[in-house]
Amino acid sequence: MKRFWTEVTVAELDGSGFGIALDGRPVNTPGRVRLAVPTQALARAIADEWRAVDIQIDPRAMPLTGLANAAIDRIGPAADDFAAGLAAYGESDLLCYRADAPAELVARQAAHWDPLLDWAGQRYDVRFETVAGVMHRPQPEATTQCLSHAVRQRSPFELAGLSPLVTISGSLVAALAMLEGAATRDAVWAAAHVDEDWQAEQWGEDSLAQKTREAHRVDFDAGARFLALLA
Repeated sequence: MKRFWTEVTVAELDGSGFGIALDGRPVNTPGRVRLAVPTQALARAIADEWRAVDIQIDPRAMPLTGLANAAIDRIGPAADDFAAGLAAYGESDLLCYRADAPAELVARQAAHWDPLLDWAGQRYDVRFETVAGVMHRPQPEATTQCLSHAVRQRSPFELAGLSPLVTISGSLVAALAMLEGAATRDAVWAAAHVDEDWQAEQWGEDSLAQKTREAHRVDFDAGARFLALLA
């Protein structure tokens, strides 16, 4: 779609958040529902994405709009199912699968991952099973149930922002720590890439892997910013 508008505005809606309009016409989602978001800050950021469109709309350049669309069209009608998919990451969280050698990598994983597990243990009053290797080890049922509840109580918009953090990092615990302000965006990103960074240090960087990582960082940062704008 080519740009057809001149002015982008934000308006408060009657009891349903904030909407964006193009030359006075409301922006709708792909599902033809009014694009309404919970906070003015998020609406303004989405409006800036529409203002930045040059000639043609590029969805990749409008990640906040995409996350809002997902929250309304895809997540809202099936929030429990979507939350369950994210909660499943807690059953095989990245932070629980450790190397047994070399010692430097073991120490690096512990430095990045132990504080996050300690936070979650105290925050939710649960314990985690860690294992050396990649063979699946079930987490205590009380732990998975508690983490599942923590995800299910989130709004569709929070789930939309949380999704790229969980799926890219492979860690529900780390994503929840960021959501609740217990870890920074950069700290979680670094924790998610301990093994990858180690391999790059030993064998050098792969150009294709680096491009994939850069694309993931864009999506990761968009999710983190989306959540911050909901606060």
